[in-house]
Amino acid sequence: MTTNIAVLVSGRGSNLQSIIDSIESQNIRDAKISVVISDVKNAFALERACRHGIDAIFIDPRSFVDKKAYEQEVLKILGQYDIGLILLAGYMRIVGREVIEAYRNKIINIHPALLPSFKGLHAQKQAFDYGVRISGCTVHFVDEGMDTGPIIIQKCVPVLEGDTPDTLAARILEQEHQIFPEAVKLFVEGKLKVEGRVVIRT
Repeated sequence: MTTNIAVLVSGRGSNLQSIIDSIESQNIRDAKISVVISDVKNAFALERACRHGIDAIFIDPRSFVDKKAYEQEVLKILGQYDIGLILLAGYMRIVGREVIEAYRNKIINIHPALLPSFKGLHAQKQAFDYGVRISGCTVHFVDEGMDTGPIIIQKCVPVLEGDTPDTLAARILEQEHQIFPEAVKLFVEGKLKVEGRVVIRT
């Protein structure tokens, strides 16, 4: 049975591309990116989707009276595509309770730090400014908090002498492109089970 995937984006979509590539190469089987949804009209991720024949939809949050109305539109589209998994790939909005409850343990995010440290925006710079020797990235399920959901996979990235926030971010991104598809593959194959805060690989 094929898992229909929706990818929510706000920017260039390099993590989206890593998922597309993994599906097209058959590294991830029995999965299809059915729709890419962006809250930013000119997000390059939409162009990436179109290049691969994937439906690309811009939903303008400013067109709705409030966040709830905006997310009801998102839910409507997700329902139309019979979505079984939602990926947040550089999506710069906090997902609301209504969407989370409708897709509990079916929303996965990629974050450029080793959670629970350095949540929120500019995580790579946060880690660099703090002076950590090891940073990294985290794939996790999404819950009602900011970057607080159960952790699926983490990858360490050492901070090297002479690094800047940008060079560190670039090396972290390389690892994001590895572990995000890996997490999607595990989900699609039914190998992830959530027990409390712990994600068990079955």
